Amino acid sequence: MLRIDASAGREQTTELEGFVLYVEGPRDREILRVWARHSGPGLAQTVQNASVILGGRQPVRAATHFQSLGGAGAGLRALCVLDRDGVEGDELPREPGLEFFTWGRRHIESYLLVPEAIRRSLRLPRDDSRVERLLREHVPDHDEQSWRALDAKRLLATRGPLSQELGTGLSPGRIARAMRAGELHEDVRDLFERLARRAKPASGRPT
Repeated sequence: MLRIDASAGREQTTELEGFVLYVEGPRDREILRVWARHSGPGLAQTVQNASVILGGRQPVRAATHFQSLGGAGAGLRALCVLDRDGVEGDELPREPGLEFFTWGRRHIESYLLVPEAIRRSLRLPRDDSRVERLLREHVPDHDEQSWRALDAKRLLATRGPLSQELGTGLSPGRIARAMRAGELHEDVRDLFERLARRAKPASGRPT
């Protein structure tokens, strides 16, 4: 059992077993933890216990923190999850034992824009079409290129367009909890496949 000083992420000391998950912020961790429940309680617990919060899109900070723990030389493994956030082609640090995963879309919040889940989170009737209408305005072509450019954080903000249209503030965590397994995007499923592989020691003993 390792004691990880996560001061780089402004977190309290966390107990881990050889695996570190770097996330940009507390909301990212909460969304991932809720989504991970669809893959089993073990993976959700890994997200909760192994997360180190970076305080933004800071891949160099992740690499530096991982090095300070001893990195691959100490038998550690790590995965760093980053928003694309309009950054294209940036060079990520190369650090043995540390893998980077960048969302295909601009923000993790982009994957919460599932009308049915948003309606369930607010207990709106199924025939309420306001969410679909607003998404058509912001993503008229409804293709991945449009989704990649969408500023989902602004769209889901407390005073953002969706909250104004629906007359109430939206909670990303609540939307994530309302989502069903079949509503998770393939990018999300890809991340959890990598996370499951990365969190498992070479011996096969689960963390």
